[in-house]
Parts: sequence; structure tokens; C-alpha cells
Amino acid sequence: MAQTVSETQPAAVVEEPEMISGGHLVAKALKAEGIDVIFTLCGGHIIDIYDGCVDEGIAVVDVRHEQVAAHAADGYARVTGKPGCAVVTAGPGTTDAVTGVANAFRAESPMLLIGGQGALNQHKMGSLQDLPHVDMMTPITKFAATVPHTARAADMVSMAFRECYNGAPGPSFLEIPRDILDNSVPVESATVPEAGHYRASTKSIGDPASVEALADLLVRAEKPVVLLGSQVWTSRGSDAAIDLVRTLDIPAFMNGSARGTLPPGDPHHFHLSRRYGFNNADLILIVGTPFDFRMGYGRRLPKSATVVQIDLDYRTVGKNRDIDLGLVGDPGAILAAVTQASSGRLQKTDRKAWFAELRAEEDAAYQKRLPRQLSDANPIHPLRLAHEINEFLTEDSIYIGDGGDIVTFSGGVVQPKSPGHWMDPGPLGTLGVGIPFVLAAKYARPDKEVVALFGDGAFSLTGWDFETLVRYKLPFVGVVGNNSSMNQIRYGQEAKYGKDRGRIGNTLGDVKYDEFARMLGGYGEEVRDPKDIGPALLRARESGLPSLINVWVDPDAYAPGTMNQTMYK
Repeated sequence: MAQTVSETQPAAVVEEPEMISGGHLVAKALKAEGIDVIFTLCGGHIIDIYDGCVDEGIAVVDVRHEQVAAHAADGYARVTGKPGCAVVTAGPGTTDAVTGVANAFRAESPMLLIGGQGALNQHKMGSLQDLPHVDMMTPITKFAATVPHTARAADMVSMAFRECYNGAPGPSFLEIPRDILDNSVPVESATVPEAGHYRASTKSIGDPASVEALADLLVRAEKPVVLLGSQVWTSRGSDAAIDLVRTLDIPAFMNGSARGTLPPGDPHHFHLSRRYGFNNADLILIVGTPFDFRMGYGRRLPKSATVVQIDLDYRTVGKNRDIDLGLVGDPGAILAAVTQASSGRLQKTDRKAWFAELRAEEDAAYQKRLPRQLSDANPIHPLRLAHEINEFLTEDSIYIGDGGDIVTFSGGVVQPKSPGHWMDPGPLGTLGVGIPFVLAAKYARPDKEVVALFGDGAFSLTGWDFETLVRYKLPFVGVVGNNSSMNQIRYGQEAKYGKDRGRIGNTLGDVKYDEFARMLGGYGEEVRDPKDIGPALLRARESGLPSLINVWVDPDAYAPGTMNQTMYK
């Protein structure tokens, strides 16, 4: 009897497609972006991302509070020049991270926050921790969206990172529903952008004619000054800024992350004479810093001077104050182009008298402050504490300031010795960035020493993650300027309502932070005599542990910057 085909030929084997989950797609996209660590606090919505990170070789650093995770992602971006990433669960996990995202937004720091969300098939049903995350994040990010399908997970992560660099950098947010992360799709159906192929260069010099015009202005000016702002470091334009300042012989002031662009002692480095310099200059070049409250909304620049502004964001140029010339683009690229454009027109402009004038003002301000800076008074004057910290720093010390009045004091004294070695929250003025920034800086650059100054109020906000530093064996030298007060606010209350109402809502307990450090496995020491500050700092360095030196400072000393704040006028 004849055999049938089925009896004579084996059945065709149907190959099952290779499958991949949403969480693993997210991890692949993070790896393509160059992310080597995520900062996170665990939650059931997001654990498949962890599983993907393990496969992709991405470290998972777990913290005790989501605000810390977000601040650490911000700090990591500042230290490395790569975007940072934080991953948090839905609902309170995401809302806890809002402050960190908002701080990155005002500081123009590129980072991605990934938040969990309830499953799409439970949308609007009241699932666990369901909140309208995208609606909340939209005003404080450059991009906020929901991933609608597992196959789009990697694509949208890449999209979010691309948006971080649209104009001035900043944070993006993605919420990814639980079923999107947990579900799997065929690898061939997933969109996985190729590393290096979904972002364009941001190193634009803007209008070449404006570059030529600025070169001409700088060459011809008799009394120019330049203020180098945070975008100089964000764009990694420090070398270009140094080259311009030295080639064109221009006095330079620095603020924000640009502190340290020129080392202390450099003949072009000025620090204490900025107001005098602005008031007497004929040309003021503002690079990468907005005319916000720190600049008196532009009113501190006299109308008699020619004012030029360079910024990554078109919306910032000329905001709050008219300017004579505006250049939009990468500050480092623009400064390099201006230096190049000036090479054919350099003239023998004698600025020795202008430099001498500024240096005399600088020296006078320093001598006026010096007695308090070297004071042996007890309680310790905050300027003495700042002086001891400044003396302690090396060329490899990253300095982090986290506080109100105490850090304002330090801003006039502490001078980092290298570019990128100053970290503060930025214009949002967020307290609590200190421990997260330490975590990011020491994790990213274990070869660097990290020195942090905290106000006692600021440390209290995120201080429990000191234990995270102990757990991950990340040593740093921490100092708490302890006056048992929220002193910046106390000053304002006394100024407005009198001393009898100066202690309402701003007085803290006398906490021994040195004992707190020891309890968590770190090094702690208490200081009440100013002569003991330096030796205590050295012992903290030598301990090889996360440390806190608890320094009791004078609660009745206020920084000039605190007393000059416009909100108290």
C-alpha cells in the first residue's frame, strides 16, 4: 500500500522566536547609552530592570530613599559628563524622587528617572501605587512619557536620553507599567537603537558672525571681565575657557560648577572683587549662567558696560536684562572659536593697570575678612571652619557643599584647585544633596578624595544614606557645621520680625553627628576648639572610612550672602 507524505517525511520544525522582556530591553538601552550604574530603591514594579542590568553588567546601587537615588543620578552626570540614571517604583517611589529631578532641572543636569507604574490592563482601576506620574513630571523635565508597549521599551529609553540634550541639558522621565516590563516580545520585533546613532553632536558654535563680533569686542576692550558659569563645566569646556582667558588676557570670575576652572593663584583668577569688576568693566562676558537671583536678575551689570552672553539655551539669552550680543551654542566650542577668531587681530592692549586695580580690590577684601577667617573664638566662627577646609583640600579633592548659611560662608573661602571639583545643588537651592553627591562622586571617581561640608539641617534630610556609603565602602571626609539651627532662615525671621520671634520653626536639637557616624560604622569626631579642626580632618582622611567631623559653630554669625538675600529686603 502506498505511504502518505506524512508517513515518509518528518514534520517541519517550527523554531520558536527568541524572546526578550521589557526590563531586559530597558537594560540594553541603558548599556547602549553608556550607563554603568543605576541608583535605585527597590519595588515590585521595577525588578525586571534589575534582572536585565545583571545580564548587561550594569551595577545596581540601592539606597534608603528615592530622593537620594535621583540626586545621585544628577551628581553622577556632573562628575562623569555622562547622563545619570535612577530607577524607582511607582507612586510614593516616584513622588519621593521629584525633588531630585527638580534640582537636576534647574541645574541643567542630564539624567533619566525611570518610574514604575501599575499594569496597563489595570489602568484607572485603582492599582497599587497608581498615580499620574507623567503629569507631575512634565513641568520639571525636558521629556516625560509612558512606554506603551514592550517592543518600544528600549526605543523610548533612547528617546528620553536624546531629549536630555535638547538645548541646555536636563532630566527626562519615563514611567513603565509593570506588565510592559514583565511581558516578553520577539527580539526581532523590538526597536533597539544602535549606540551612537540616535543623538547628534551638540557642539554648535552658533552664528559665525557673532563669534567674529565677540572676538573683535574682546580684543578692543580696555577693561574686560568674564564670568564663567556652570555650563563651562557641563560642556567640558574648561580647557577652551582657560585658553581664551590667557590668550586674550582677561580677568576671570567663576561660579557654580565652573569653580576651579582656573586654580587659585593664577594671575587671571579673581574671586572676591566681582562686584567691583562688574561696576568698572567696559565689557562683561557672561558664559553659561542665567540672569537669575544670583545675578540680581541682571541688574548688577551696569548699563554703561557692553554685555555679551553665551548660553546653551536660546531662552536664557537676554532674559531679564538687555544684552549687546548673544551667542547660543556650546560654551566650550564657542570660546574655542572666539580664541581662534581673535588670532589674526590680537593687538598690544596693555591691561596691566586694570589687572592691578582688580588685584588691589581683591587683596583688600581678603585682608578685611582675614581676622575672622583666622579667629580662635569659641564657639567657632564659620569662616574659620571654611578656612581650615580650604587649607585641607588637595588638587584631587572634590568639594561638595550642602547647606544654607554655612555653605554660603564657604563659597567665599573654599576654592577648588581643579576643574569639576566643586559641587553644590545649583539654583534650586535644594538641601540634602550632600550625601547623594558624595555617593555619586566617590562611586564614579574612587581615585578622588571627596570632602563635603554639611549644615546640620541639610544633613538631616538625607543623612541616613551615610549607611549606604559604609555598606559600599566609599570613604569621604564629611564636616557638619553644627549650630543647631536653620540659620539662613533664622536671620530672615529676625530681620523681619525681631529677635523675640527669631527662633520660631528653625531651631534644631544639639545632635552629635560624630556619634551618628560611629553608630553606622563610620569615623566620627567632635570639635569645639578651632585649633582642632585641621588635625581632625587629617584623622578622618587617614581612617579610610566615611566620616563626620561634628564642628560646633557660632549660631550668631551670619554670612554676608545670607544678609544680602533679596527675599529679606
